Amino acid sequence: STQSTWAPRNPVATIQMVAGGAITVELYPATAPNTVRNFISLCTNHFYKGLAFHRVIPGFMIQGGSGKMRYSIEGEFKVNNHPNSLKHERGVISMARTGDPNSASSQFFIMVAKSAHLDGKYAGFGKVLSGMEVADRIVHAPRNKHDKPDTPQLMKDVTVDTFGVVYPEVAHYKKKKK
Repeated sequence: STQSTWAPRNPVATIQMVAGGAITVELYPATAPNTVRNFISLCTNHFYKGLAFHRVIPGFMIQGGSGKMRYSIEGEFKVNNHPNSLKHERGVISMARTGDPNSASSQFFIMVAKSAHLDGKYAGFGKVLSGMEVADRIVHAPRNKHDKPDTPQLMKDVTVDTFGVVYPEVAHYKKKKK
């Protein structure tokens, strides 16, 4: 007899754009569990509603979210001692951060091209299932010298289907006292 082990479906996020179209992304909790919990929490609270993809670089990625957060999460990637084999290829969603490996909060980016130099240094946490044509439209929006689109590329909302799975609370990063 064959033995099967049932595993829940991975959560799926849908980024609906004000200008039309949607990007559907499968999230990978096995790869970056706390990063996925953080993203699910933000989506559930409609955090991204009305926010923009504020940084677009053709041949690289589109980035959205907000830099005005009161917390951060631990970076789930190799150089921060967390195994994460997800390669930054076209369609991968990953967390943006500053030079501090534990500074990610709400900003994420979607790769429009392979960028191997990010592998092991940023927390990839899923991949686009459909809507890459929307990401391609966004990345080619006319932009200024700071890579900010001239016309805001606004998210109508970002929702997530967890298929009935309840994900635990996000673990916020605690800065170590010196």
